[in-house]
Amino acid sequence: MPKVAVYDITGAKTGDMELNDNVFGVEVNEAVLHQALIMQQANQRQGNASTKTRGLVRGGGKKPWKQKGTGRARAGSIRSPLWVGGGTTFGPQPRSYAFTMPRKQRRLALKSALAAKVLGGELLILEDINFDAPKTKNVVKMMQDFNFADQKALIITAESIENVEKSSRNIPGIKTINTMGLNVYDLLHHNKVFVTKAAVSRIEEVLA
Repeated sequence: MPKVAVYDITGAKTGDMELNDNVFGVEVNEAVLHQALIMQQANQRQGNASTKTRGLVRGGGKKPWKQKGTGRARAGSIRSPLWVGGGTTFGPQPRSYAFTMPRKQRRLALKSALAAKVLGGELLILEDINFDAPKTKNVVKMMQDFNFADQKALIITAESIENVEKSSRNIPGIKTINTMGLNVYDLLHHNKVFVTKAAVSRIEEVLA
């Protein structure tokens, strides 16, 4: 079983914690990780690009000239894609880029991301974290105590803690989520991951 050091919010080590091998000790599957990352980014795309076809462009209801006898090419509408000001042929239309992965693959991707952080020494466990009031300086001081002031850090709590979330949201590169919002992108995007002991238990309960 992988063993990770446990700290308090001042950066002082308080002990060690053994992690579940079936969650934090799995072999990192890069292919599934990549697929999960692409899925998450694709699901966030708005897909709002829209062009007008010949049926959507204003005007063009009248036939420009009669079909025969003018010597010119036949034309049915001035909004034909061949005309200036006409519609677009096969242009983009609003669409969804979303796709899904099997549940087992999504779970494996999360396990692989967590295991990668453990292997890289980028996962730290906190005894607990909470503040009396939402103040940005609390999180800034915590990062300074851990010497992570210039790094991207992710804080994971078992439940949503308003004071912690509000204290971190104004700091570039720092983000706080709870275990319900655990995702591959945030795990891979941040250099350091702080997880409370309660959050570790919740993660192991769900993914083990």
